[in-house]
Amino acid sequence: MDQVVEAVKLVANLMALAAKTAPKAKGVDNIVVRVVTDKSLLERIAEKMEELAEYYGDFFRRDAYCLRRSHALVLIGARVVRLGIKTPPDYGVDVDTAMALVNLGIAVGSAAKVASMLNADNRIMFSVGVAAKELKLVDADYVLGIPLSAYSKNIYFDRVWPPKG
Repeated sequence: MDQVVEAVKLVANLMALAAKTAPKAKGVDNIVVRVVTDKSLLERIAEKMEELAEYYGDFFRRDAYCLRRSHALVLIGARVVRLGIKTPPDYGVDVDTAMALVNLGIAVGSAAKVASMLNADNRIMFSVGVAAKELKLVDADYVLGIPLSAYSKNIYFDRVWPPKG
């Protein structure tokens, strides 16, 4: 299993590369990436997720259970950069925020593609990102997390809560 865990850590670093080099709206580099492989830090994030479940809902607790079984985590965040672009009326969100979220989506998609190509089980999680942001692990306005694992069955799908066994 040690070789598998090391391979997953390599995949996480390649995902970080893909996220950082992904195309960006207006060419603005507002993407922040952090790879977490330390089990104690993964546990801190999982604990924060359980705490936040009281506010956001039980799926935070379910996702914390998955994170505890993960070998690595890629955190990807986006900072809102003020470019002075006027927001169209009735747009619903300012253009700078929209561009930050588009960049985040492109970066996360690029990272998940790398994980998929290299057969590392993964799932993009809002819950992990919220906990990481609360813990100030990533200096960004919006954060998503992608935990990674490599078992005989993908632990991020067919999830049941509460877990059985």
